Amino acid sequence: MNNQGMSKREMMRARHARAQMRNRIIVWGGLALVALGIGFLFFRPVQVTNVTPYVRTDVDFNAVGKADAPITITEYSDFQCPFCRRFWQDTEEQLMQAYVVTGTVRFVYSSLGSFIGPESGQAAEAAYCAGDQGKFWEYHDYLFANQLGENVGSYSTKKLNAFANRLNLDTDAFSSCLLGNKYGSRIADEAKAGVTAGVEATPTFIITYRVNGVLKTRRIEGAQGISAFRTEIEAALAEIAAAPPQ
Repeated sequence: MNNQGMSKREMMRARHARAQMRNRIIVWGGLALVALGIGFLFFRPVQVTNVTPYVRTDVDFNAVGKADAPITITEYSDFQCPFCRRFWQDTEEQLMQAYVVTGTVRFVYSSLGSFIGPESGQAAEAAYCAGDQGKFWEYHDYLFANQLGENVGSYSTKKLNAFANRLNLDTDAFSSCLLGNKYGSRIADEAKAGVTAGVEATPTFIITYRVNGVLKTRRIEGAQGISAFRTEIEAALAEIAAAPPQ
């Protein structure tokens, strides 16, 4: 700008106006960058690890196996628990093939609620909401496959919905179930049952069976291999077989 013919006051006003304009540009530019950052965080695609769930037989919501199996194993678990994930990775399918498919064991997944943190309870609710559409176990597998740590956002609402999408669930029904806290009281009851049973860590497996009508209980704690389950199951079967008929 040509300053000739301008008074000192007019020059100062002009400089002030230019400074204000620069400040506005800086502020609006900064706001635009913040908006772009928020937009990226909000709209960026959720990273999901795909998993091919193995086939389970005689599925009944969160249980699998014959209803009249002589032995029931209830797993008290937490989807954020790394040892629960290890059991799922290393042992669960072997146990299913050796004892569930054969009709010896009925296996039940039971949540210990928000044992590790809020994401634990929310993940469990999401699995049960998937169970409404016959996909509890498939969703269960997706949760463990996408476990990244404890209370780090692995099971945010956005991610839970993404898992539902991958399983081709009715996402409106799923979201309604999850947001409506449909299974909140059930999960709380399961957690209370676990505490009553003396569960202090995840995973814990409560093995129940009857000998001449008397309920017997065995317990396995931690991410044990198939040999630990074989030992307890075979001992229970031997006890059942050795009982004199009434």
